[in-house]
Amino acid sequence: MSTPQDVKARFLADRQALHPHPERVRDPLFQQGRFFDVRDLVQVRYEMLRRHLVERRPVTEIIQDFGVSRQMFYVLLRMFQREGLSGLLPRKRGPKDAHKCTEAIVAFVAARRGESPGRSTKELAEEIGGKFGVQLHPRTLERHLSRLGKKRHSKTSHPRR
Repeated sequence: MSTPQDVKARFLADRQALHPHPERVRDPLFQQGRFFDVRDLVQVRYEMLRRHLVERRPVTEIIQDFGVSRQMFYVLLRMFQREGLSGLLPRKRGPKDAHKCTEAIVAFVAARRGESPGRSTKELAEEIGGKFGVQLHPRTLERHLSRLGKKRHSKTSHPRR
């Protein structure tokens, strides 16, 4: 039989909100173990920022009590000011889009495909490297072209009746 603690931990884990290092939180309110839960990453982050913004506690004191770096504190502060509570949710790391496939490269590929539709993505990737100095893997180019094709089809689709 599951305890309420297990259920909450599973709930937080399913939403990527389970604190990866609860042992770093040394704030007295979180040590009492009632309402404040060190496993709840969003609650820990919110309370950390509240201490600074409302109680005017110094950042150096807060980062020690909550086990975060100064840089992370300021990143979270900016995200909270910009997005509110949702800014405190964990985010996926790394690039969020195809940063090498610029509009100029996409236009170049579209023009080359128009000239000779049978040209392989490997050949196109080599041409991009020569012209733009950007090394693209042929599969990256294929995925990007596939996404563009889907966008074009959705624009030309017929409205529902």
